[in-house]
Amino acid sequence: MKKRIAILGSTGSIGTQTLDVVRQHPDKFEVEVLTAYNNADLLIQQAREFIPNTIVIGNESKYDDLKNALSDLPVKIFAGSDAISQVVEMDTIDIVLTAMVGFSGLVPTLNAIKAKKTIALANKETLVVAGELIKKLVLENNVKILPVDSEHSAIFQCLVGEGRNEIEKIILTASGGPFRGKDIDFLKKVTPEQALKHPNWDMGAKITIDSATLMNKGFEAIEAKWLFDLKPEQIEVVVHHQSIVHSLVQFTDGSIKAQMGLPDMKLPILYALAYPDRIKTNFPRFNFIDFPELNFEKPDLNSFKNLPLAYFAMEKAGNMPCILNAANEVAVYAFLCKKIGFLDIPDIITQAMHKLSYIKNPGLNELIQTDNETRMYCETLIDRIII
Repeated sequence: MKKRIAILGSTGSIGTQTLDVVRQHPDKFEVEVLTAYNNADLLIQQAREFIPNTIVIGNESKYDDLKNALSDLPVKIFAGSDAISQVVEMDTIDIVLTAMVGFSGLVPTLNAIKAKKTIALANKETLVVAGELIKKLVLENNVKILPVDSEHSAIFQCLVGEGRNEIEKIILTASGGPFRGKDIDFLKKVTPEQALKHPNWDMGAKITIDSATLMNKGFEAIEAKWLFDLKPEQIEVVVHHQSIVHSLVQFTDGSIKAQMGLPDMKLPILYALAYPDRIKTNFPRFNFIDFPELNFEKPDLNSFKNLPLAYFAMEKAGNMPCILNAANEVAVYAFLCKKIGFLDIPDIITQAMHKLSYIKNPGLNELIQTDNETRMYCETLIDRIII
């Protein structure tokens, strides 16, 4: 039986790579639902190639364009954020791959869990913002969350077969991004164009900037806490600029297991979609002779302040990670639009985390309110900045 997949965010980096995986394994996977927020042209191309049951465009003004372009196909077409959240409940879906960017992925993921769908999770912000809420729903609905991030997929793979063996700590590897080894004086002057040149990975703009600031690694630490039931002190980050060792697990006997391979997101995507099976591929193979040295170093927490901010939010818990995420989303967008400088990003996040009201045990409505209030506050901060 083919696995029928809903891809939320099919026109983004993870979404398009997921469709590459489906193309290579048409006997294993079938596209049931495709969604995008704004890229109607690419969504139309994808719909024509894969003929899904349903497509949804988040931007309602693009609905007529899709309707006219696909009038000859037996594809149901909907529009709006509510439609994206509702479509995951379809009976014909086996697995929901959540590749939407940022806070927008939260409600669709919650609905998919309530509908008892297996989740292939590429939207790390869902667990960053609402990890406790997600964990509770996963247990109540007996749902699997299969991580798609390369680091969490690596940890997940290292834990397969370990049963009840206790984890001492996990080690998340970070490439260091394009500014590894640079000091604050250098970072003051960097441009969005420079920050978008990731040395190893092909990712979307937002996650690439998060990698450059190390916020992406902070988010991954928070996500790992919920995925693997860890305490903050059990999560270590090391910089590994070759991106060959994707992450490691150290057990209480002192032994360490690592998952390795060339940096290619299609590998963790395929693992999540095919789990518990491994499917033969023609992907390029890693060769130790090509990498005679693998290097590791501590992250520079003085120059890259987002990582300690993320650890503070993880330890504080409550709605603090939600504030962290919303402030980061607004600041990253402003940096990409050249409204603020690179080092203004952590400054804006810090001010938001100190200013916004802290809620110890937030529900969904309180998280949504926190997100909205944080965004408005950060916009006022950005308006005062002159670069």
